[in-house]
Amino acid sequence: MEVTTSMLFKLFLSLPLLAGLASAALAQSSDPLKTASQKAIATNPEVGARTSALRAPADGVDVARGAYLPRVDVDAEVGSTRDLITTRAPQDDTLSRNGVALRLNQTIWDGLATFNDVKRAGHDKLTRSFELQDTIEQTALEAVRATYDVIRYRRLVELAEERYVQHKYVHSQIQSRYRAGVGRGVDLEQAGARLALAESNLVTETSNLHDVMVRYQRIVGEAAPASLKLPAPLSQRTPPSADEAMNLAITRNPAISASIENLRAVRAVYAAREAAFQPRVDARVRSGSGRNFDDVPDQKRETSAALVLNWNLFNGGADQARVRQQANVIGQAAELRDKSCRDTRQTAVIAFNDTRKLREQLIYLDRNSLAIEKARDAYRQQFEIGQRSLLDLLNSENELYTAKRAYANAEVDLGIAYARTHAAMQALVTRLGLSPTDTGVALPELAAWSAGEDAPSRCPAEIQTVQATDRAELDARASRLLQSTPAAPRR
Repeated sequence: MEVTTSMLFKLFLSLPLLAGLASAALAQSSDPLKTASQKAIATNPEVGARTSALRAPADGVDVARGAYLPRVDVDAEVGSTRDLITTRAPQDDTLSRNGVALRLNQTIWDGLATFNDVKRAGHDKLTRSFELQDTIEQTALEAVRATYDVIRYRRLVELAEERYVQHKYVHSQIQSRYRAGVGRGVDLEQAGARLALAESNLVTETSNLHDVMVRYQRIVGEAAPASLKLPAPLSQRTPPSADEAMNLAITRNPAISASIENLRAVRAVYAAREAAFQPRVDARVRSGSGRNFDDVPDQKRETSAALVLNWNLFNGGADQARVRQQANVIGQAAELRDKSCRDTRQTAVIAFNDTRKLREQLIYLDRNSLAIEKARDAYRQQFEIGQRSLLDLLNSENELYTAKRAYANAEVDLGIAYARTHAAMQALVTRLGLSPTDTGVALPELAAWSAGEDAPSRCPAEIQTVQATDRAELDARASRLLQSTPAAPRR
């Protein structure tokens, strides 16, 4: 086929488009965690519900501030009054009236009830804002976990399939020997039992994969991609110690901040309830006109202005009960704040410890898997020449499957542990490289926020550590045990 100049020119023009499509596809495939998290945050109904919940208290602030402004009402009335006077000659007087009046009421003093109600609304708004932040972070974490689980169970299905293939191969081999009259029936039954177990495990792993893929679709909002590669762990910018991870989590975690703002909100309600014990002062102006206005014969208009003081002296004890009730709510909010701190502290420390544990475990699991695979290959060769029994070969296949399965689980768990650590410190979304523009969720600026004196008071600061026995000591114990064991007799 001859390549013309026009064909080369069209190919040259299409190179940028092809490069863009390739880079986009590469970016999507190389960073499945970011892609899944971005889609989950943008479409997850729980994030949408929290966003709407944030707008409600924002309007609530305007509702509370409305009490600072005067109230203006218009009254219009048409009616008649019939009077029956009996102190003199019976006389039935009827007076028809109509009129329109404009009333203005401005609160001068209400015992700081409005002031504290505005504070309460402001704290409610901040509470919802922190709750939205926490929901976004947890949604990203769930998307990351769902992505890792899909990768995990696809790998486990592959291992179960490989295990089935190996057992099917051994079973077919034993069956051929049995039919040829050189194999034992018990070996065929044993191989068949192991093959049935491999089939059962394959069904289980396939069912588990189905479940996690449905979960992925629920969290992200779409089906999992057909191909997912295991991403590199989010190990960068991880704190060097559990103490630092815990301190960052307590300082940054929005769940704790939300509980602090909730405590401040209920304190503001308590102060507003105490306003019932103080007098209320209002300025009132009223002006109106009509016929026989205000039931006064021949009155056409009337204007009045007054400063009104009202002080309730007894209300059946209801005001005192409301104050006591709110004091208990304050105690409840303080306890929930400390509980939130303890929960966050536990999550951060355990997640950080899991990263260290799994990093170390992967080294040993890799060694274990490689050693068992070599042993399996040697057992198979020895079985072929009759130096190993069928049970030895089947056991080695099971051990290799268990070792590879343990390594695959640990590899995925390590990635999830890093994500859990970042999420506890309110850093997962940032670590994934997502911004409000990417997620479509705009958050208010909270850089100047501080817990101040309302920080959790009963949240242990010390880290509980488990000191494992030194390996040298364990090796020494093994050596002593070896020395105390009688030597095997020579043959």
